[in-house]
Amino acid sequence: MGSETGGLAASSPQKGVTMTDMMDRTLTRASLIRGGAAAGVGLAVGGLMGVAPSFASGATQGDVDILIAAEIAEALAVTTYTNIIFNAPFFTRLADDDQGYLRAARQEEMSHYLLEKSATGKDSPYTAFFYPHRMFHNARVTLNTLVSLEDAFIAAYLVGVRDFSNADLRVTAARIMGIESDHRTLARVVAPGVAPRDGGPIERVKGIQGVRESVDPPNNNGYERTLGLTNISQAVDALLPFVDASAAAKAGFNTRRAFKFHPFTPHLPTELGAFHSFAG
Repeated sequence: MGSETGGLAASSPQKGVTMTDMMDRTLTRASLIRGGAAAGVGLAVGGLMGVAPSFASGATQGDVDILIAAEIAEALAVTTYTNIIFNAPFFTRLADDDQGYLRAARQEEMSHYLLEKSATGKDSPYTAFFYPHRMFHNARVTLNTLVSLEDAFIAAYLVGVRDFSNADLRVTAARIMGIESDHRTLARVVAPGVAPRDGGPIERVKGIQGVRESVDPPNNNGYERTLGLTNISQAVDALLPFVDASAAAKAGFNTRRAFKFHPFTPHLPTELGAFHSFAG
């Protein structure tokens, strides 16, 4: 995908691994989603907001593959929203309600990450990301990238809806996917509110499919897009240019700086919208 579509690239190396090692590493679908899926699958997760221990105790390897891929995606999402809020000059010139949307999205993505981590017992194996040139400094690049990511997240969670091995996991994937859909729509709401000095108003936004779509109306989907994905390996393929340095370089992204994922304790906008249990 082109520079305006945006993406993410290789994570920062784990302790003891140099950036050169990471740059030279060729990722496969299996190494990406299973790199952090070692022991811990059978851990009970009852400590998180009343989640039943059965959530993890019966997880299959396929379930863990999806969950690890989701953790990587959520770490990326948190990193993206964090840097929009704290580093993007155009953010400070958005309307208060648009700023509020972006702040709330950051909290929600962090909540998703922690829920998934509670099931795998592992952190994301990738904890920093590269972005396209001018990401966070050019509002159009930022919003195209953000919508592209949300497109990918929606499709990946739809894979979970189809492929998770039990109903609790499938419903949880659907619950998270609904929020990612909100994020895609609201990113398109933000675009026309970009100030003229920041290149706004932005009336067309390009997502992962590479088509500049009008932001009027922002909720332009009658049905969420699967992007033709039928299994988690295809979802990982879509993320490869975003988490691998060599793939990012080939896509023309800026690989000179990695943006670190900084976990935090989320505070959701309302308790009614929190994950209390599988029952509601």
